[in-house]
Amino acid sequence: MDDQHVEREELHLRRIEMRGFRRSDGLFEIEGHVLDTKPRDFVPASGERAVAAGEAIHDMGVRLVFDETMQVRGVTTFMRATPYAECAGGGQALQGLVGLRMTSGWSREVNARLRGGCSCTHLRELLIPMATAAFQSLSAMRQGMPDRLDANGRPVKIDSCWAYAAERDLVRRRWPQFHRPPRPEGG
Repeated sequence: MDDQHVEREELHLRRIEMRGFRRSDGLFEIEGHVLDTKPRDFVPASGERAVAAGEAIHDMGVRLVFDETMQVRGVTTFMRATPYAECAGGGQALQGLVGLRMTSGWSREVNARLRGGCSCTHLRELLIPMATAAFQSLSAMRQGMPDRLDANGRPVKIDSCWAYAAERDLVRRRWPQFHRPPRPEGG
């Protein structure tokens, strides 16, 4: 497809930002923020308010306080701009995440606890990648620590993504004993 000669008209802009912090109390924080704007004036379906071009339709986010084990210790939500007055209560259900760990099963638990009309869709959608951003926030502190191993003594990082696939050079260099030669094409 030759997209080079196709004209485009911007209809919507969504900015998602995630930032990780170390706190002075020994805990950590991850903040997810979503900002939606349109290049033209817009009136949401409710007709409650007109949103001028470039102004926020959604300007909202979540802060998760967590410890070094990735356990959520606190949740704060903020809604600076929403399309409907009812949106303001959409963050209350997120308090049900306190005590969960942002590890395996996080996405499943978030979706099970916050499904349907019990929470704000936009806040819920931020939560899934926030776990990865939280993990990345702690990665600098974990450098130089021993690799996490599975029950067989194999680093859990192997086969966790494309770069760490057992047949890649990265695994051959870091853990040659766990490297697996690439399979032949079509094999």
